[in-house]
Amino acid sequence: MGAFAQKFAYVDTEYILKHLPEYKSALSQLNVLSQQWQGQVDQNFVEIDKMYKAYQADQVLLTADMRKRRENDIIEKEKEAKDFQRKIFGPDGELFQSRTKLLNPIQDKVTKTIGEVAKAKLFDFIFDKSSESTMMIYASSNYDVSNDVIRLLGFKPGSILK
Repeated sequence: MGAFAQKFAYVDTEYILKHLPEYKSALSQLNVLSQQWQGQVDQNFVEIDKMYKAYQADQVLLTADMRKRRENDIIEKEKEAKDFQRKIFGPDGELFQSRTKLLNPIQDKVTKTIGEVAKAKLFDFIFDKSSESTMMIYASSNYDVSNDVIRLLGFKPGSILK
């Protein structure tokens, strides 16, 4: 029986992604979208608060029917605001979809390049050091091929974008 050694390596995808201008640009776009949408959400709740305060101020002057109508308007506006918030920031919301649309092509490019490095250097396994599911207690820097991936992507290691 012959024994054979397997070659392992690791990368730090977080470190690699910080070297990619398109990743920084995508994060910036997502941040702008998120801030715009959050502004809309905040504005919706400010309007609801104004409606409620106006209702409280006018409540004694309103008939029962008018009070009920104003209460229903406030409840409906609050429901719409919460639906909008869920539509944007929910698990399948527009922010998540935008994140997927912008970041998946970049992540796919990095994954493909990691595969190319693995084949070229004859690695059997490459682990992602920055992944929460794979924890490394110790890793020799001799096996970190992150800079090779950055070079192959056409960028200079150590020149992290800010």
